[in-house]
Amino acid sequence: MILGIESSCDESAIAIVDANGQVKGEWIHSQIAKHAEYGGVVPDLAVGEHLKNFFPLLDLARTELSIPAGLESVAVTCGPGLAGCLGVGITIAKTLSLQWGIPVNGVNHLRGHAFSPFMPLGNVHDLEKSKYFPHLGLLLSGGNTLLFQIDKDLTIDVLARTVDDAVGECLDKGAKLLGIAYPGAPELEKKAKDGDEKAFDFPRFIPKKNELRFSFSGLKTSLLYQLKKMADTEIDNCYSDLCASYQQAAFDQLVKTTKKVLGEKKYKSFGLSGGVSNNQKIRDDLSDLCKKREVCFLPAPKKYTGDNASMIAYCAVMDPGGLWSNEGQQLIFSPNLKICDLAI
Repeated sequence: MILGIESSCDESAIAIVDANGQVKGEWIHSQIAKHAEYGGVVPDLAVGEHLKNFFPLLDLARTELSIPAGLESVAVTCGPGLAGCLGVGITIAKTLSLQWGIPVNGVNHLRGHAFSPFMPLGNVHDLEKSKYFPHLGLLLSGGNTLLFQIDKDLTIDVLARTVDDAVGECLDKGAKLLGIAYPGAPELEKKAKDGDEKAFDFPRFIPKKNELRFSFSGLKTSLLYQLKKMADTEIDNCYSDLCASYQQAAFDQLVKTTKKVLGEKKYKSFGLSGGVSNNQKIRDDLSDLCKKREVCFLPAPKKYTGDNASMIAYCAVMDPGGLWSNEGQQLIFSPNLKICDLAI
């Protein structure tokens, strides 16, 4: 079994996953309420909360699963993320490794998300590869918007990424313009449910011919200008329509680019992951697309769309080629780690 540790941002989490990819236990402490009053994550506050929360979580794991008995290694997020937060997780992981006499490895947080859609299927290595690979994945979060391919040998290649704001950042900033408190995207989704997504014609980014990329900064600016043209009473009267139209403009770009890529190559499955993938509207839109293209749709379980330690431990089992070794105590954090960055 592997103990996973996640501390890249504002979630303190540990989990235990067995060799078959089954989650045996998970413990998490969210800091959202702590950061809400500041309108976003405060790095120093996040570090302090991690230091306070991890040891009680470990005590719970010891009580419920009698660890370290049965543990073969520790897997810890080594990037990307907030430097101080990553440092807390790695320090704890190294300490436990020395104390328990088991190895520790670093896991790329983005690769954890990339493999999370496979979690309900168990061990990726036991799957019929021709049924699920090549796999097309879309990772949507506050810091990343990535369209990538996973081949049968589990190598990852990025096909498209955002050139400015990530889609999660776009939704959060749009929510803030609409007066919605942090974290804005989930509340924006609720407001949008009763709105007309075609009421406002917000722009959809159009890349150059034969170019694959995303861009969301123009959409945010368009909302700002639209709100400036409207009186407060007018905004109130069509508030849900504004939310729905803005959200759909962001999602249409994602669906259009995904549709283009699915039309150019025969992918066997499509995975959706990251915090924004918790949004039911984008799940439904992409599910419909996959049905039309006859591609197996694999959305990450909603409980594993946000930052969590279960996907980190799962990734350590499924993606050994993507692990970062602590040989010679050399494992360090890398705040700007890319999804395709591998240990040399």
